[in-house]
Amino acid sequence: MRIDRGLGQRVWAYVCSAPGTYLWLAVLFVTTVAMHHMSPHFEQEFLRQRSTNIHELSNNPGRVLLQSAMWIDGGKWLPVAVQYTVFHAQAERWLGTLRWLMVCAAAHVLATLISEGALLRAVQDGVVKHSAVNTLDIGVSYALAGVVGVLAYRIVAPWRYLYLAVVFFVYGEPLVDAPTFTDLGHFVSVLIGLACYPLVIGRGPAWDPMETVSALRR
Repeated sequence: MRIDRGLGQRVWAYVCSAPGTYLWLAVLFVTTVAMHHMSPHFEQEFLRQRSTNIHELSNNPGRVLLQSAMWIDGGKWLPVAVQYTVFHAQAERWLGTLRWLMVCAAAHVLATLISEGALLRAVQDGVVKHSAVNTLDIGVSYALAGVVGVLAYRIVAPWRYLYLAVVFFVYGEPLVDAPTFTDLGHFVSVLIGLACYPLVIGRGPAWDPMETVSALRR
């Protein structure tokens, strides 16, 4: 009982140390449950009206930019919860809620506008069909990619460069092999996260993985 109580207290303390991350995750849990209760036809139309596609961005940019970040593409909450804990929670605890939120917003908004702008150009040039203006585009992956990018500054060199190599491979490889506008958006999000360097100034020393390993061996 003491072990369980202690573990529960540590988990609760961790959640409270990143309130924005877990409040957002709670909203995503509710919307995911709601989505699973929709019929397939209703779900597609419902989400399309909250999608940051070209049509909706042209008519309701502010609304869809906000609402699109409240739904999970694919409807699987648990993997997103793991990603939020590994990346978002760490970034929020390090940067503070306001700065973390600024990174998320910058990546989500700017990457959306850039990727949809590229898609619009492709439509105008006849490279893709005009129906692409109504493409379903929801989710939280751009904000996540931005946070993944900014977390590079949390790691001390030379481990930072190894981390960046992995990040650029994960997000860059799809751009080489049959790229889509979302692949472009993810890669741009990482670059936006790296461009948020001014927000990390004064947030404490970088983390040295070797120090952690040495501490565990003691």
